[in-house]
Amino acid sequence: MRVWPGRPSPLGATYDGQGVNFAVFSEHATRVELCLFDSVSSQRESHCIPLAEQTDIVWHGYLPDVKPGQLYGYRIHGPYAPEHGHRFNANKIVLDPYAKAIGRDIRWSDKMFGYRIGDPAGDLSFDDRDNADCAPLGVVTNPKFRWGKDKRPRTPWHRTIIYEAHVRGMTMRHPEVPEHLRGTYAGLASKPIIKYLKDLGVTAVELMPVHHCVNDRHLVENGLSNYWGYNTMSFFAPEQRFAATKSPRNAIREFKKMVKKMHAAGIEVILDVVYNHTGEGNHNGPTISLRGLDNASYYRTVPGNERYYMDYTGCGNTLNMQSPRVLQLIMDSLRYWVLEMRVDGFRFDLCSALARELHEVDKLGAFFDIIHQDPVLSNVKLIAEPWDLGEGGYQVGNFPVLWTEWNGRYRDTVRSFWRGDGHAVSEFATRLCGSSDLYEHSGRRPYASINFVTSHDGFSLNDLVSYNHKHNLANQQNGEDGDNHNISWNCGAEGPTDDEEIVRLRTRQMRNFLTTLLLSQGVPMIRMGDEFAHSQGGNNNAYCQDNEISWLDWELTEPQNELLQFVQRVIKFWRDQPVFKRRHFFQGREIRGTDATDIQWIAPDGREMTDRDWQAASARCLGLQLEGEMMHETDEKGRPIVGQTILLLMNAHHFDVNFVLPAHGPDEYWQATIDTQVQRPKKRWLPEGFEYHLEGRSMAVLELKRVRPQTLAKVAKWFKLEDKPESQTPNLRVARVGEDDDEEAA
Repeated sequence: MRVWPGRPSPLGATYDGQGVNFAVFSEHATRVELCLFDSVSSQRESHCIPLAEQTDIVWHGYLPDVKPGQLYGYRIHGPYAPEHGHRFNANKIVLDPYAKAIGRDIRWSDKMFGYRIGDPAGDLSFDDRDNADCAPLGVVTNPKFRWGKDKRPRTPWHRTIIYEAHVRGMTMRHPEVPEHLRGTYAGLASKPIIKYLKDLGVTAVELMPVHHCVNDRHLVENGLSNYWGYNTMSFFAPEQRFAATKSPRNAIREFKKMVKKMHAAGIEVILDVVYNHTGEGNHNGPTISLRGLDNASYYRTVPGNERYYMDYTGCGNTLNMQSPRVLQLIMDSLRYWVLEMRVDGFRFDLCSALARELHEVDKLGAFFDIIHQDPVLSNVKLIAEPWDLGEGGYQVGNFPVLWTEWNGRYRDTVRSFWRGDGHAVSEFATRLCGSSDLYEHSGRRPYASINFVTSHDGFSLNDLVSYNHKHNLANQQNGEDGDNHNISWNCGAEGPTDDEEIVRLRTRQMRNFLTTLLLSQGVPMIRMGDEFAHSQGGNNNAYCQDNEISWLDWELTEPQNELLQFVQRVIKFWRDQPVFKRRHFFQGREIRGTDATDIQWIAPDGREMTDRDWQAASARCLGLQLEGEMMHETDEKGRPIVGQTILLLMNAHHFDVNFVLPAHGPDEYWQATIDTQVQRPKKRWLPEGFEYHLEGRSMAVLELKRVRPQTLAKVAKWFKLEDKPESQTPNLRVARVGEDDDEEAA
């Protein structure tokens, strides 16, 4: 096997059409050996090649006789001194962190650990058994792919609706997806799924992790799996279990085809990425990749006690953001997924951990600096999960410009309001208007807020209104896993029920949540399946449930179909009304206590709300009027944007409220477009002073429309006859018109 010196850059295994350059970083290693394997069943490497060249702490070599498809790993020599942060063990094959594809997955064995399992000394002991027969292996790839006329949708943030989805769970039970494509990238890109997303009206899919992950040993041994995928093994390789044809090459090609088809449909692809930790766990975890390559460089260890890890993630370890090479690893991975795989953005799991250069979260840290100046990454969608599990880790509202955030305060406040909690109304109003208190001070816009009521982590929407407590026994952790603070309400019965009143209330609550979410200022995110009331049986932490608990059931009942149609209508309404897609806060002023004309808060008696109304413990009903003709916003060509004036009425009381409609201009009438009490409200022209009936825990959305003079007489006559039985006035109820909104229809 010929070996030439090669180059220290780029890192990883790079095929140039003639041979392959191998380059790997390890600052504290004393010797690095490249190991080539003939097949996935090989018990030992066929070649063990010392990389004699070292440049800038990068070990490298060029092999002119190696081609794509070659399986490989490394043996890294160095001190095994856990108390000093070093865990080198050359008996263990370690995975290249820059591997573009995984040629062989982990085969769990005690040999996968650098120390001897069961030894009284624990991780201070040393395991000298060779794991070449069970270690994961990288594979050399050829990136060639025909993208053709692929074009990124580049949907502006203020016009974005995100659909959080899981590649496998989305399609495993879909009857129209060919069986061999279910649970795969190809299945996600199939015609029925693309059509469904288009019909729903979303503009982006946010995929839960697709980086190849560690299927934890304890899960495998208990018949479970790492379904969510948040324990990353490789930051470059797509998860092979999501490929219809289980081969490294096909996993890459299939992912690219999926992105290409999504783009052709005008849908962006955002990846949920995990750069805060890896699947190697704490000091008792296996030696898979970074731990064996250079533990002290890649991971944050406890100062003065380097045997242990700083754990800001709850997963045992945290990447060392003080290391330039770790920053390079993350940035190289991000650029690869943008430039080579053509994704449109990222959602960063536990993003606060990436901002910890020292102990505290630093929003001016190197991680943000590098992204801001990067010509590639600064132009894609960047979403932070703005918290971790460390001290001071909750950083909602504190990320810099260019970043949007999962707004956890939005989620909690909206849940509290619709549950009927007291003292929630004032903050609810703030969240509804884009959370200016969180984002305006840093120069960001309303779309910095990614609004959500549910996500993969927690109850589904159906379960949010059906359970007071989590039901996680299927996870085999005695029900101790998952969050206990769900701000949920079962509406009167725990779990499924035949009580018609409870079922009706739950349906209304789901409509309340979805309507609020979609019509709030900011970027709405819908959890997969919430649009048709998917349930996980009360499991609020289904991370290990690769089964019917997590998979969407597409055999929809009539009520599920009705909820889906309701959501489609609300999304269409959102798309048609520019007042919900503001790029600026409401004149940059407080939402109350001013004379601003673009927004007005209305009390149930029709007058503008006062400070006393806001502070009342019983305040659970309010109206929000958004002026469509005074938005002070322009389109891409500088033209004023004018929409319709909209009135949102929200009643979180348990009792009914008659809401007096506010005043308006001459020849104008209110018309209900959405009402969570019914599937579709009747079309009626409603004047100022009209008392609109809101059931307990319901919401209505009205448009202000101008009525032509010749119609006014008919409208007036209708109001005189409103209280009479419909059978007595069959031809005069002109206020109830057809679906085409023809005001002349009788």
